[in-house]
Amino acid sequence: MNAKASLLVCGQILTLDPKNTVIEDGAVVIAGDTIVEVGERAPLLGKHPGLEQLAQPHGLVMPGLVNTHTHAAMACFRGLADDLPLMTWLSEYIFPVEANLNGEMVYQSSLLSMAEMIKSGTTSFCDMYLFAREVARATVASGMRGWLGEVLYDFPSPNYGAPANGIPYLEELMAEYRNHPLISITVDPHAVYTCSPDLLKRLKGVAERHGAAYVIHLAETKDEVEGCLARYGNTPVMHLEALGILDGQVVADHCVVLTEEEIALLAERGVKVAHCPESNMKLASGVAPVPELLAAGVTVGLGTDGAASNNDADMFGEMDTAAKLHKVHRLDPTVMSAATTLRMATLGGAQLLGAETRIGSLEPGKKGDLIVLDMNRPHLTPMYNIPSHLVYAARGSDVVHSVINGRVVMRDRRLLTMDEDAVLDRLREIGAQISGLVRPGRR
Repeated sequence: MNAKASLLVCGQILTLDPKNTVIEDGAVVIAGDTIVEVGERAPLLGKHPGLEQLAQPHGLVMPGLVNTHTHAAMACFRGLADDLPLMTWLSEYIFPVEANLNGEMVYQSSLLSMAEMIKSGTTSFCDMYLFAREVARATVASGMRGWLGEVLYDFPSPNYGAPANGIPYLEELMAEYRNHPLISITVDPHAVYTCSPDLLKRLKGVAERHGAAYVIHLAETKDEVEGCLARYGNTPVMHLEALGILDGQVVADHCVVLTEEEIALLAERGVKVAHCPESNMKLASGVAPVPELLAAGVTVGLGTDGAASNNDADMFGEMDTAAKLHKVHRLDPTVMSAATTLRMATLGGAQLLGAETRIGSLEPGKKGDLIVLDMNRPHLTPMYNIPSHLVYAARGSDVVHSVINGRVVMRDRRLLTMDEDAVLDRLREIGAQISGLVRPGRR
């Protein structure tokens, strides 16, 4: 039996459907967790009298943003270790402090990141981190849609202990969240430099048995590539190819250092790429060849990475950076157009996660994941081109309402699924604990 219509979201509607339909005075009708109608406001109001409305004068209704690479709980490390090379940042600061993490710290820090994501327009995210069960618990509490995985590697984890415990923990997590409406569990080897070939292959077997995404940091830096060549005689991409891992299940995070041959191979194998420009810039990793990846037919989504290397989770800021970075890098103002970049942050992210039939655009039959922006702002007036405004002018703080899976999770910038003040207070306490773990002179 079909669910009864429960919510009307009204305003200028940017559907991002195949025709890029824009409805100047429209409405999205949601029944339960699903969009059932998108059209002109007046007839839909007449058809559904008395239905709860979510509206904003001068509001723009659009699909929620999809953040394809995060480490949500690393919000507790924001600003802890900046202005450092990636391997120094990881080995001398992040890994040592992470060894002292516990589940409660990860749960609370994840809530903080989710508060930030919701308030800046993200409705879905793909996360790789420690204590994934606590990340999942926070995701359910926040009302967000998440693809979540426990990072696995060849050394002991502060969560599951000995490396041999990693796969059993992962299997338990998959059983716990099988068929959950908001949570999908992914298989997450950290990287080729932290995972043996045997672990990489065994985890691919797990991903294949469960039909799960295989998420891995890949070809992020020149040092990673050189280290892999020295150790295995192959670049990271060709190392995974030699192991028989590259296919459509693989979500490769970063992909900064690629050859033309590797770009063609990623396209041929159906590998998806999560592009994280601000993190790559801050860590001086380089500029990923995204225009070339897109031209080759590779699905590319946009991600913020963790707050320790970005240092925020604002996807509107990430869109702005992505579009401008590639223009200046190639001295070509035509690459990475606003429309291309906007699709990477919405439908492109959905395609990366294998969820394009459920999220990424506002169409009947898709899930009720959408946001409303207040366009009555000095920096958004007048408006000639919607994608241009969203990529080059809008900010996360312009988002006033958010709906995920048909549920209003933010109204008038007030979070409805968590006590924001309590989360902030708790993170100040956790920050004081973490500060005590950092050796003097190491910040």
